[in-house]
This record gives sequence, structure tokens and C-alpha cells, in this order.
Amino acid sequence: MDATSSRQGHPRIVLVHDWLTGMRGGEKCLEVLARRWPDAQLFTLLHRRSSVSTEIERLRPRTSFLDWFPWAHRYYRYLLPLMPAAVASWRLPPADLVVSFSHCVAKAARPAVTASSPTPHVCYCFTPMRYAWHLRGAYLGGRVRGLPARLLDRLLDALRDWDQRTAAGVSHFIAISHTVAARIRECYGRDSRVIYPPVDTDFYTPAPVPREDFYLAVSAFAPYKRLDLALAACRKLGRRLVVIGTGQDAARLRALAGPDVQFLGWQSDEVIRDHFRRCRALLFPGEEDFGIVPVEAMATGAPVIALGQGGVTETVVPVDAPGQQEPTGVWFPEQTVDSLADAITRFERYAGDFDTAASRRQALRFTTNRFQQQLFAFVDNLLPAAVPRIHRAA
Repeated sequence: MDATSSRQGHPRIVLVHDWLTGMRGGEKCLEVLARRWPDAQLFTLLHRRSSVSTEIERLRPRTSFLDWFPWAHRYYRYLLPLMPAAVASWRLPPADLVVSFSHCVAKAARPAVTASSPTPHVCYCFTPMRYAWHLRGAYLGGRVRGLPARLLDRLLDALRDWDQRTAAGVSHFIAISHTVAARIRECYGRDSRVIYPPVDTDFYTPAPVPREDFYLAVSAFAPYKRLDLALAACRKLGRRLVVIGTGQDAARLRALAGPDVQFLGWQSDEVIRDHFRRCRALLFPGEEDFGIVPVEAMATGAPVIALGQGGVTETVVPVDAPGQQEPTGVWFPEQTVDSLADAITRFERYAGDFDTAASRRQALRFTTNRFQQQLFAFVDNLLPAAVPRIHRAA
């Protein structure tokens, strides 16, 4: 893309993403912009080829030196100390707009310095750097003790300071939830606009199939996801549990599983949708910034049993909600086995109060179309007047 492209009627767009190793919630947000701006330039720390959608792959992501490590795509969390240097190595080209998608370091990308007015940098923030702030104990799964643990604390303190300083390079923050907006205010002292991420409610739909006698968990196998609670609660109650996902915590979780647990490993979206449609309810024991999985489950009509903290408090309507709201699930107050087991028992007691249509209606508050309209309306106003407005291409 040459330097005159914006004057010829095409906005010069630079996109930034932490890393590209699979199609998760953050990549689905990026995909919307990649589809709209097929000539954008995309920067990321590392990229596992063919791991993301065609729209993103078509942008031919530019990577950092971290991509040279042959094992980086699997063990990138161990490269956290090198990530600030990797971000600093990027040389972003002149642009009309920079949009970063960040839960780690992408928001620290620096727009090119130009003779004209500063380039707007919009950060779509999934959360301030997780491991430096609210998930410090989860980094490396809490596996270090003694002197290494103290050194790790000092490293995370330094990363937190760096994360706070580099927030000054963002001109506009967008938060994925009010939960994250509060963290941005606390960590960076900045206000943000809340725009919920997109959920593919055209794909995740109900089907005329009966619900079966099993609970479902769909998650990466990371310690902070707290799948151990789902395993222990179902073992305590003697309930069937199907688990879909993979990750670094797999061996520990399999060792904790009772006889009524079935691990399916990684599965396609079609298989996940089928299980959403047939499960008794989704179990969601972790605290998430937004939590796309519960909304996908509700889009198929499935009830959700979730920890009543974080983004899920903005998406799942509990059975004891005030007013005339139709319930779509049950919250449990504490991350303990007993609290989740009590919630499962309470769900079974109120099972007749959950309606497929009500869950579907709640999920339709978070459609891809709504995300596109709100996001592009926001960034449209930041482009130079000479550049055609984005919504004309919508």
C-alpha cells in the first residue's frame, strides 16, 4: 500500500494483534476488520500458518523475531519477557488509522510519526495485560516457588509498569465489556467505550433435538479457566460431563476426572454446536473478560451455569434475577466445588423455568451485525475527511 492510497480514496489501515495461533474470540473480532479492509497491513508477534480464517491469512501477517523460535507457537507464554522488545521492533507504516486487538502487548504498537496530525490508534481491549495485573498467579500455572517466584514477581512488576506507560500511545480505548472498562480505568486511568464482541448467532442456532443427560464444558485447558471445579462438582454429584478442548493443563485435568467424564479433545465448530444443542447445560466455572462460549451456548437455546463474576454477569440472566427478565442460567457465587455443585442442584430444581426461545433472544443482543455497526460507526469518525466513510462499504 503506497503513501498516496488514502488520497486515492482508500484508507490506509494498520491492524495489530497479539499472536495468531488459532481462531478464538479475539481472532473473530479481527476477522470482521480483515473482511472490511482486505488491503490493510497486519502486524502480530507470531503466526502459525493456516491457523486462522482465510480473511486473516489473506493479509499476510507481518511477524516479529519471536516467530523465529521453532517452538514459539506452542510455548509463547514463556516468551512474555521478550514481548515488549518484539513490539518495539515493529516499524508500522504511515496510516490513517491503527486498530490493535490486545489482551497482552498489541496496544503498545507505535503508529508511524508523520508531519500531519497524529495517527489515531484505537485499541479494542480484551483486558489489560492479564499476567501482569489480575492473573499474576496464573502465569506458568503457579508452578514456581522460592527464589524463581520472587524473580518472576519482579519481572511481572516491570511488565505492569511497561504496560501502564505504553497505554499513553492509545488515543481511544474500546472495552469488550463493562468489566474490562472498569479494569482499563483502574490500570490505565482511562475511559473507554464498551462494544461487545461478535457472536456468530447465524451459525449457533437451536435445533429440534432433545436435550440429553450430560453437562458440557468447552474451554482451553488453562489453569485460570478452572475446569477442575466442573470435574470435581460432577464427580461429587455423580453427573455426566463432556469436556471439549485442549491445552497445557490436560494431564492434570485428566487425572482429576471421575468415571463419568468424557474428554473429546479439540473439535470443530459443528461438533461444538451439536453438543450445545444436546447438553443439559453448559458449565462455565472461570471468570472471563466477556465469555463468548456462554453466548454461543445460549444462541442454541442451552442454559448456562456460570460463576457470577466478570463478563458473564452482562450476558447470562440468572434464575433469580429481579424484575420480569426471563432466566437463561444460574450463577454461583464462589469458585469452589461446593458452590458449583449447589448451582447444578439448583439448576435441576428450576429446570422447567428455562426456555430455549428466551436464551436465543438474549444471545441475539450480541450479533456480528451489531458489532460491525457499532465499531465502524466509532472508527469512521476518526478517519480524515478526505477518506470515504467506512459505512459506505458496509
